[in-house]
Amino acid sequence: MIAVIDYGLGNVLAFKNVFNRLNIQVAVARSPEDLAGTTQLILPGVGSFDQAMRQFDGSGMREKVEHLVLQCGIPILGVCVGMQMLAKSSEEGKLSGLGWIDAEVKRFDPSQMLPGTHLPHMGWNDVRPVVGGGLFSSLEDDARFYFLHSYYFACHDPKDVLATSDYGGRFSAAVRRGNIYGVQFHPEKSHHFGSQLLKNFSDF
Repeated sequence: MIAVIDYGLGNVLAFKNVFNRLNIQVAVARSPEDLAGTTQLILPGVGSFDQAMRQFDGSGMREKVEHLVLQCGIPILGVCVGMQMLAKSSEEGKLSGLGWIDAEVKRFDPSQMLPGTHLPHMGWNDVRPVVGGGLFSSLEDDARFYFLHSYYFACHDPKDVLATSDYGGRFSAAVRRGNIYGVQFHPEKSHHFGSQLLKNFSDF
């Protein structure tokens, strides 16, 4: 069963609706008890980095989620700010991230962007998998996803980059370290591309 972690931020119902359409068992987790029997986890997120970290810490679920991910090897998919939370830190805030991937979150530099390019990066953009299969199975050739962000995930180890996109320069659109996955875009808002990616994740 896939559990969508509801700590007060993120498009929780949108994820639930996608999995329901795919006939994949899904539940919304609002307490540690709700995480019993979980086989995969979704960590959504919108808003600011520090707000997300404070609310996740205050949800009472962090310790249980960390046990499932780090000790039991349960796959987790962080989405948007949920992906950024996987890093050690963010230029957007002062709090520490989860630190599950050796990375930091940085703000796009507008001075390096082409004229007419603005922040936030909002709308559809191409995503190019570094390797085929896995999370991007059947999405290797024409993957397009919906983005809304002003900060990007900068991996210290290039091997953790799963896919890239371009907005005033190439950045990590998806990352992976073992059973820990993150995507900067919103698969729950990305029509059939997003549905395929979430279906792929459900097969892990």
